[in-house]
Amino acid sequence: MATQLAAVPEYVVETPVTQNSITGRVTQAMRYWLLSLADRVNTTPNRVASATAVTQAASISATAFSILSVSPGLYRLSMAARITRAASSSSSLIVTFGWTQAVACTAASVAMTGNTTATTGTSSVLVRVDQDSSITYATTYASSGGTTMQYRVDVTCEEIL
Repeated sequence: MATQLAAVPEYVVETPVTQNSITGRVTQAMRYWLLSLADRVNTTPNRVASATAVTQAASISATAFSILSVSPGLYRLSMAARITRAASSSSSLIVTFGWTQAVACTAASVAMTGNTTATTGTSSVLVRVDQDSSITYATTYASSGGTTMQYRVDVTCEEIL
C-alpha cells in the first residue's frame, strides 16, 4: 500500500539550492521532511503531569496528579524510586497508581526491600482512564530499626491516546 503525500503547492517549492545560497523558499525535500516531523510530533506521548518527592520517610497517601481535566483515553504511568538512606534493620517501599475505568483500579510496583542506597525500582503501566476521573500515585513505606529509611520517588503521567 503506497503512502499518499499531499499535493505539492507550486508557490512553496523551488529548484534545488545551488552554490550554497538560500533564497528563502522551501525545497520539496525540506517540505517532505517538515511534514514527516509534524507527523512524529503529533504521535509523540504528551506528559501531562509529574511529581517528585525527596527525603521521604513515610508513606504518601493517594495523591492526584495535577491535571486540570482528564480526557478519556490511554495513559502511561511511570515511576522511578531509590532508597537514599538505608534503615538500620530493614525496609520496604511500594509505589501504587490508581485510576478509574468503570471501576476503581490500581497497579503496584514490586516491593523494594534491598535496604541499601543502591536499591532502586522502576515501573511503567499503560491504563485506560474514564473521563473526569483522577489519576493518583501513592507509596507504602515500612522501616525498622533506630535509623529510618529515606527514599526519593519520581512519578509521571503521559497521555498516549
